Amino acid sequence: MAERSISIPIVGSSPVSGVIHAPRTRAKRSGLAVVLGHGAGNDMNAPLVVDVAGRLAARGHTVLRFNFVYKELGRKAPDRQPLLEKAFEAAIGRVLEDRPERLVIGGKSMGGRIASLLAARGVRADGLLFLGYPLHPAGKRSPLRDAHLPAIPAPLLFLQGTRDPLCDLTLLRPVLKRLGERPSLHVIEGGDHSLDLLKSAGRTRESVLEEIDLAIDGWLKARVLSPRPKAP
Repeated sequence: MAERSISIPIVGSSPVSGVIHAPRTRAKRSGLAVVLGHGAGNDMNAPLVVDVAGRLAARGHTVLRFNFVYKELGRKAPDRQPLLEKAFEAAIGRVLEDRPERLVIGGKSMGGRIASLLAARGVRADGLLFLGYPLHPAGKRSPLRDAHLPAIPAPLLFLQGTRDPLCDLTLLRPVLKRLGERPSLHVIEGGDHSLDLLKSAGRTRESVLEEIDLAIDGWLKARVLSPRPKAP
């Protein structure tokens, strides 16, 4: 597996950094590209984002993780939504230059939410991957950030922890039920918003990452990489 640092230009703004993970030879590539955005309090080097990117690349997929503008400039407060969307769309554009057969977008918390907003307004996505979707503000049961989800036509995978203060599963499950067959939910027992467990859980971080990896791989094979039905 190879990692390559790149610069992603953004019209009307500063460029941002990105890292592409991919098998060393094209012959070993699956044809799937994944673009991962980071959460509000981290950057593209957040451990969960790096670990998921590496494991996806080890399975033959090409992955781009990238910074939003505010993190690239060393700021703490996230950019306004239009600039967050513009940065994510620029990252998607960079990946599409290589003409992947399938494209999955998503990421950690805010990164996943911005991906979902793009998909809801028609930006290409063959699947959405959420590493801790921020359904509501921390510790509050409203407002829910779900109004745009029905507009997404692609399959969605939600990886959620049972201790996540930004996603009460009793609120998420009814939301997903209304979306029909498109969403899949994998629950990490004892996981927080970063899918980390307490030491008292008695599990290693490696075992949790393996669970996450297997859940994503199973979903990709069943919902994204499976043969598409032929047009009549």
